[in-house]
Amino acid sequence: MKIVVDFDACMSNAQCMRAAPSVFEVRDDGFLYILQEEPPESLRAAVEEAARLCPTQAITIEDGGAK
Repeated sequence: MKIVVDFDACMSNAQCMRAAPSVFEVRDDGFLYILQEEPPESLRAAVEEAARLCPTQAITIEDGGAK
């Protein structure tokens, strides 16, 4: 699984960070950082929840060999 964020749409409100703190981080500079672009499958539920919680729907998940 690969995480893709539309940073133009992202408002850095940290909803994703609350759902998956080992994958997403909003730092003191106010910007979102992806800590793991390709997190392990064990984090899928948390990443999917982060994508659902995103108010601007800026997070998508690519599966398989998608590039």
